[in-house]
Amino acid sequence: QVQLVESGGGLVQPGGSLRLSCAASGSIFNIKAMAWIRQALGKERELVAHIINGGSTNYADSVKGRFTISRDNAKNTVYLQMNSLKPEDTAVYYCNAVIAHNDHGLTGNYWGQGTQVTVSS
Repeated sequence: QVQLVESGGGLVQPGGSLRLSCAASGSIFNIKAMAWIRQALGKERELVAHIINGGSTNYADSVKGRFTISRDNAKNTVYLQMNSLKPEDTAVYYCNAVIAHNDHGLTGNYWGQGTQVTVSS
């Protein structure tokens, strides 16, 4: 019903920047919330940043001041601008979205396929 397609991952040196994008398509009435979650090798998934329909945002303490989440509602797209990257930011980054399919309360929780971010010199 809904597809989330991520892009923008890659290899970057410490201190560098990357911008991740996640575009939602399919049966979308509105997008209630979108988030970026990451999982490093051998570790549990971690909520990195979250943005709700009204625009309020929330960040993990480890990325505050370095990462910025934003949305383009017209494009059903969420972005994660990552600055001052550190080796410990290395992980697979997943996009997550809570999407309403109609105005009668039918919603779904969707995940992207993940994009690798590697911070290394």
